[in-house]
Amino acid sequence: MSQRKKLLSRLFSFRNRVVIITLGLIIGTTSLIFTNRMAHQLRIKEQNEVAMWSWAMSKMGEVGPDNQLLLFIINANTNIPFIVTTGVLQVVESHLIPDRILKNPSLLRQKLEEMSAANHPLEIKTLVGDTYYLFYDESNLLKSLVYFPYVQLTIILVFAIFGYITFRSSKQDEQNRVWIGLAKETAHQLGTPTSSLMGWVEYLRTQPIDQQAVDEISKDVTRLSKVVDRFSKIGSATLLSEGVINEIVGGSVLYFRTRVPRNVTISYNGLAMAQQRAMVNEALFEWVIENLLKNALDAMAGVGHIDVKLSDDPNWIYIDVKDSGKGIAKGNFKRIFEPGFTTKTRGWGLGLSLSKRIIEDYHNGKIFVLESEIDQGTTIRIALKKLDA
Repeated sequence: MSQRKKLLSRLFSFRNRVVIITLGLIIGTTSLIFTNRMAHQLRIKEQNEVAMWSWAMSKMGEVGPDNQLLLFIINANTNIPFIVTTGVLQVVESHLIPDRILKNPSLLRQKLEEMSAANHPLEIKTLVGDTYYLFYDESNLLKSLVYFPYVQLTIILVFAIFGYITFRSSKQDEQNRVWIGLAKETAHQLGTPTSSLMGWVEYLRTQPIDQQAVDEISKDVTRLSKVVDRFSKIGSATLLSEGVINEIVGGSVLYFRTRVPRNVTISYNGLAMAQQRAMVNEALFEWVIENLLKNALDAMAGVGHIDVKLSDDPNWIYIDVKDSGKGIAKGNFKRIFEPGFTTKTRGWGLGLSLSKRIIEDYHNGKIFVLESEIDQGTTIRIALKKLDA
């Protein structure tokens, strides 16, 4: 019942996050639409105001400092910048335009062009026959409303990205806790029967039976103990120590040689070359080698050859596990290391995912598909930093 409650709690927590993100997007979108509408309405209002000024000034006499209507407009207007010029672009009156622009012909012309691009200049024909032109710009309030939606959108996107990262990391943390708990529970459950099996092996040694068979059983029980130890290490601080890679890999290869199908052969060159040393956790590193050998066996369906090859350069030790199996499509080179990805009818697709985590997170190494061809085989490479590099 407690497990069911935890599952329901995680489910509702997931739904709550989705609801919050959805509501945030709805509120943000609504705000953007509303702000755009306000900006559009304010633009029309300002254009109508300026058109009214133009019409009113055309009903007066000369446009200049003595024009009372113009003075009233200037005093009443606190937001809309404008420049009134003659036909030869000589400034007659202006408002909210810096003196440095008015006194510099090139800057003035540039400013008039900007105003013309924002709003078409209005022609003013007075009662005395003079013609003037009214250039005007958008008010600061209108500009703020025009750009505010983009600021809003940027803020919403930033929050959405942070929300997604937080959600992704919390989901990943939750998955990690589940897998760590599962691994430790598995180790706990296997511990008792493993200890019991060790006792039975000792009992069998006292019986008049084939002791060679007992030795093989003992090897399997010892291997099972190592499996229990590996599961118990997941999620715990991983201690690394100096290890001879030739011997660690060789031990796994020799163990598998006596347990593979008759039509499968395994070759290994590591025991005939100079010792290669690296900092490793032997129990976890052996697990990776076994996972690669098991995957190679599965890929060959009981017939073929596995070549385990050790090589090095001045900085790295390379372990290549090559099989003559069915191969991997190029598009799946990276996907095979994702949790749950498998092409087999059995299994959870965790072996290579765990291997990647052990090599890259715990040993600061690399694991990847070196090469593969359909129906020709696959080579997976492990790279470990040399101890003396």
